[in-house]
Amino acid sequence: MDSGRLVLVAEAGYPVSIKGVLIRDDRVLLVHNERDEWELPGGRIEPGETPEETVAREITEETGLPVEVAEILDSWMYHIAVASKNVFIVTYGCTTASTAAPVLSHEHSRVAEFAEQDVPGLPMPDGYKRSIATWFERLRVSATAG
Repeated sequence: MDSGRLVLVAEAGYPVSIKGVLIRDDRVLLVHNERDEWELPGGRIEPGETPEETVAREITEETGLPVEVAEILDSWMYHIAVASKNVFIVTYGCTTASTAAPVLSHEHSRVAEFAEQDVPGLPMPDGYKRSIATWFERLRVSATAG
């Protein structure tokens, strides 16, 4: 997905949220939101930013961890029932060399890292679960090919 298509989605009246799947030590980093759900760190694209810049900035702001953005994983329209609105979600696979513990920002109630087998049972949108599974699989394939 290119930045031009994201602009068209935003101009159509849908907010765009860029999220990152960060896996390290076989655990995915998640944040807990006000809807009592786990979600991927990330947020709104700012004017002049690329989606990759957005996700890197947002993950660092929300967790204190610097990241490298590797590749796009998925995109979909998510309906937030409690807010009665649609948000266009784009997810990217990310990596980090940092071994520091994630820091909780003021935007969330918790931050945690989960093993792959724990993700299906977590309260979170299916699109996030799909992106997490995709990134785990791509990292496994990359590790065996390299």
